[in-house]
Amino acid sequence: MTTRLCPDSPLVARFAPSPNYGERRGYGQPNCLILHYTGMPTGEAALKALTDPVSEVSAHYLVWEDGSIDQLVAERSRAWHAGRGSWKGESDLNSASIGIEIVNPGHEGGSPPFPDRQIEATIALARDICARWAIAPERVLAHSDIAPARKRDPGEAFPWATLWRNGVGHWTEPAPLIGSPLFAHEEEGPSVRAVQAMLALYGYGVEITGIYDRQTRQVVMAFQRHFRPERVDGDMDASTAATLKALIDGLGAAVETSTLRLG
Repeated sequence: MTTRLCPDSPLVARFAPSPNYGERRGYGQPNCLILHYTGMPTGEAALKALTDPVSEVSAHYLVWEDGSIDQLVAERSRAWHAGRGSWKGESDLNSASIGIEIVNPGHEGGSPPFPDRQIEATIALARDICARWAIAPERVLAHSDIAPARKRDPGEAFPWATLWRNGVGHWTEPAPLIGSPLFAHEEEGPSVRAVQAMLALYGYGVEITGIYDRQTRQVVMAFQRHFRPERVDGDMDASTAATLKALIDGLGAAVETSTLRLG
């Protein structure tokens, strides 16, 4: 007799089970939500990959262009969507998170806009998940946030501001684009260390070297994709720095950001 799998959310149209999951390791429940784009030519190809045991990848949910939602892995289980990454010092993000894959070919497919119905469904699903698991707004993350050296999804075309206006995620209006980069490549100094400390304070897995090195540029680019998408170039400029500081201040961070000022 086949056991019928019941969706965790009433928004789910069907349960399309993936064999690619396991037990959460060291986490009684998820504490963050990670959003992805599928990065494949079609949703059908993405679903096939996410449910193929050979691929060894999966996610809890798949949101189609028309707004319909498939569940692939039960929320209590550990899906394989995050890979190597870091956020707030946590490294096993698969165990700590719920993953939503959003059908979109991504950068390789020309970064087409996400349809309104798809975004509306993503918002509704994210709100449902965050309410049931008490996931904080600042822990609704992009795949690129946790793995800036490897991933770009869901990308700068993803409407994070729309999600925030509808009660999902953490956001601040980006500071205007003004001025030139604050640091040259490989520039070294206390101001670079301050920027790295601010990025780490917000949650990014950046090594505080005091050098504006490649890994710092990758983290800055990930930050820009999410929070300052008008220009994604990896340069720390006044706009990026001000947006980062506003986000930290908006959290009511215990650490005084005045000690992390630039210059």
